[in-house]
Amino acid sequence: MFIELKSAFERSSATLAGDMAGAVALGLLLVIGLHLPDLF
Repeated sequence: MFIELKSAFERSSATLAGDMAGAVALGLLLVIGLHLPDLF
């Protein structure tokens, strides 16, 4: 199982940074969206 996970990470290493940036952006949008009612 560890070998399969390692090979999956090696295959997707080119897009891993972009995927992480997208996940962080979605998290930020969620937090900002949940705090918008406090501003008004």
